[in-house]
Amino acid sequence: MDKMQDAILVVGPSWIGDMVMAQTLFRFLQDRQPDVVIDVLAPAAALPVVGRMPEIRQAIPLDLGHGQLQLAKRRTLGQGLRKNQYQHAIVLPNSWKSALVPFHADIPVRTGFRGEYRYFLLNDMRLLNKRTMPRMVDRFVALGAPDGSGPVDFRLPELSINTDNQQVLRRTFDLEETRPVLGICPGAEFGRAKKWPERHFAKLANQAIALGMQVWMFGGPGDRATGREIRAEVREKQFCLDFTGQTSLPDAIDLLAMCRVVVSNDSGLMHVAAAVGCTTAVLYGSTSALFTPPLTEKLEVFSLELACSPCFKRDCPLGHQDCLNKLLPEQLIPVLEKHGVGT
Repeated sequence: MDKMQDAILVVGPSWIGDMVMAQTLFRFLQDRQPDVVIDVLAPAAALPVVGRMPEIRQAIPLDLGHGQLQLAKRRTLGQGLRKNQYQHAIVLPNSWKSALVPFHADIPVRTGFRGEYRYFLLNDMRLLNKRTMPRMVDRFVALGAPDGSGPVDFRLPELSINTDNQQVLRRTFDLEETRPVLGICPGAEFGRAKKWPERHFAKLANQAIALGMQVWMFGGPGDRATGREIRAEVREKQFCLDFTGQTSLPDAIDLLAMCRVVVSNDSGLMHVAAAVGCTTAVLYGSTSALFTPPLTEKLEVFSLELACSPCFKRDCPLGHQDCLNKLLPEQLIPVLEKHGVGT
């Protein structure tokens, strides 16, 4: 192919939520240089989100097992990308292996934070100042700035919605359209310490239905048991749809965009809900809104801010998980009244 000026390869993060936040970088790059071409390399699980970002020309799957080095495959992939003649690579993960593909692709400028001693793999090495760049999004965008400065101004994520697919989903699931929708995302892949109790979600669902809303639950295959447990405690089940493990990520994006309010644990779907314009109420226990908050102006944060939190552990080290157990459903009712049934 012809040499492409101003073509950038971004090595994206593995997690869905982090990929949503990475859109701030893509929009920043495009704002600085409107004719720039941006391709994204990332694991297949995160690529459906990239497909909803109009800034991206091509999503390239990194078909490797999670955490696997596989040097030969990375070398082959990088060599295969040489034909694209990228001028610049931005490596968002801090791992050593994440910089291998741009190196083997012979990309002239390879930018990233110092990370795992990637001195010969990156030639535009940036030093991370956690004080001036406390959030992940600040760090992502700073890698797109020529001088690596941070923080810099950026636009918030905004995923595209497929309205034709929304109509298909309405017919497929025979969706009721008169009641406003409360979406709930009860899963958290990182660990149990990030999950609000199922009984709390169920009580909130019952309260929302009593207020005249309907409830849709979202999650992956690993959240099916959680979804079943919550719905079992919902009294008027005709107003509670369980989509956990039953939709693709693109379908979940379009369904979330139909919700009035979304209540979520700190998870990837939390970031998706924020990026499709929902009022997003986030429940924080073992984690904090300071590092990876959903990037939206329509945000409601709920945290008890106990002395023992945030601990950033997968399971509560004290065994009680008070940070979420004592965060009661009644505390979220004003959000439903303000943004759900009251609008």
